Amino acid sequence: MMGSGGMIVLDEDTCMVDVARYFIEFLTDESCGKCVPCREGLRQMHRILTNITKGLGKEGDIELLEELAETAVEASLCALGKSAPNPFLSTLKYFRDEYEAHIREKKCPALACKELIAFYIDPDKCKACMICAKKCPADAIDSAKKMIHIIDQEKCTKCGTCFEVCPSRFGAVTKISGEPVPAPVPEENRMIIKKSKVK
Repeated sequence: MMGSGGMIVLDEDTCMVDVARYFIEFLTDESCGKCVPCREGLRQMHRILTNITKGLGKEGDIELLEELAETAVEASLCALGKSAPNPFLSTLKYFRDEYEAHIREKKCPALACKELIAFYIDPDKCKACMICAKKCPADAIDSAKKMIHIIDQEKCTKCGTCFEVCPSRFGAVTKISGEPVPAPVPEENRMIIKKSKVK
C-alpha cells in the first residue's frame, strides 16, 4: 500500500530493490520525526537499501532490514510509521531472489541499478555505424569508420544512450550485470570488411 487509490505498474525492467529504496526514501522525508522507530528506522533502512543497489550489500542486510521493519510496525506512534516498511516487506516477500542476487552475486536481474551494470558492444553484431559514438555524451566509445566500436569502461557513465540509439536491426549494445565485461577486440581484428548501409 502506497497512498490511497493509486496504482503503480511496473515491468520486468524495474528493479524491485530500487523500488523499495525509492519509496523508503520518500517516506523518510514524510516522517514527522517524533518517534525514533520511524525517524531512525526508516533512515537506516534507506541507507542499507541504497548500499544494496550500489553493490555494497552484505550478508545479514536482509535480516537487519526485516528487524528494522518489524520494529517500525510495532513501535511507531502513527499510521505512517506503522505502514512505512510495506514497500520493503512486500518486495521482499515476492522478490527475495532479487535482493539475494544484489547481495551475493552483485547482480541486478532487472539490469537497472547503475552501479551494477555495464554496457558492452558485441563485436559480432557491431556494424561500425558510428551512431552510438556520435551520441555518447561521455565520449567513451572508441570508434572509426569500418572499425568495431569499443566502450571505454573507465569513461562510461552508464547513461544508456548507446543502448538506446543502437539500431534495433543490429542490437550490438547489450547490458550486463554480475559478470565481467568481455575483453575488447584486439586492434588488428577490429576492421569490418563489408560495411552495412545505415539509413
